[in-house]
Amino acid sequence: MCLFLGCAGNQIKSTEKSPVETTTEVPATSLKRQIKDIDFKARLEDKNPKKRVIILPFIDAGADRPETVRLKSREAFMDSLNKSDELLALDSSQLKVDVSKYYSNGEYDLNRLAKDSQNAGVSALLEGKIIDLRVKKQADTIGLVRSLKTTFEAVVRMRLMNIRSGKEVFNTVKTVTIEDESTRVAERVSSDLFFAKNPELVTILIKDAFLDFTPQVEDVLNVITWEGRIAALKGEKIYLNVGRISGVQIGDILKVVEDGSEVYDPEIGYHIGKVSGNTKGTIEVVSYFGQDGAVGVIHSGAGFKENDRVELYH
Repeated sequence: MCLFLGCAGNQIKSTEKSPVETTTEVPATSLKRQIKDIDFKARLEDKNPKKRVIILPFIDAGADRPETVRLKSREAFMDSLNKSDELLALDSSQLKVDVSKYYSNGEYDLNRLAKDSQNAGVSALLEGKIIDLRVKKQADTIGLVRSLKTTFEAVVRMRLMNIRSGKEVFNTVKTVTIEDESTRVAERVSSDLFFAKNPELVTILIKDAFLDFTPQVEDVLNVITWEGRIAALKGEKIYLNVGRISGVQIGDILKVVEDGSEVYDPEIGYHIGKVSGNTKGTIEVVSYFGQDGAVGVIHSGAGFKENDRVELYH
């Protein structure tokens, strides 16, 4: 009897109805309410957009070294820079000019290239050059033991040009020395002949020398202002050449600035500097497009044009 009652109780409990929710229709009105928050504090706590730097094809003063040495060293250096949250290393193909036309006498004409790259939306140009590679032999006698030591030296140079100011902000020659007690070098062999027979060692030495520049280049680029460019305008949409990869975020407010003008001394014609352009207004980033582009709409101001510079609005 109890068993049947228990079963009945369970059935009654399982068939209890939950309260019915009622919905009251509210007559529609002509008012439209929209709320939009832009959290500027979140941007301050987050990382800023990445500064874009063009890595020009590396130069080698030694014509006999294989081309792969330059290519692999440059590739490793670009990978090293791109690990940073502050920088974006780009290939020179991103420029609208043929950089080989700016090369003469063993270096690039960075001043002329910077002037012709003003509308590229990049912050700096970087040139790397292999100057020399040497091997030295040293024998030390301690008691009855004669120790043979081989020293390798890689001499490289790096130059960095601020595109906006047109000024060279970094020019350093670095000599990296590596000692090795396990490598034996013939007494009369030349450095060129030794390295010709050891191409893998050449690549390692030069790659290591350029990688040592990474923290210095990062420090120099930290003082250069980030910028992008308006790539196109279609209706209400403004297309920028900087996007997700460059660190631009949805909701960012970017300042649109005119290009400044060059100022010269009226008496002797000496170039004094470049005056900053006027601010036209601001753009709000609303979406992304392509590999590294962003779409914005006018937040304030007017008169925006293609190639206008954009900066982060603080």
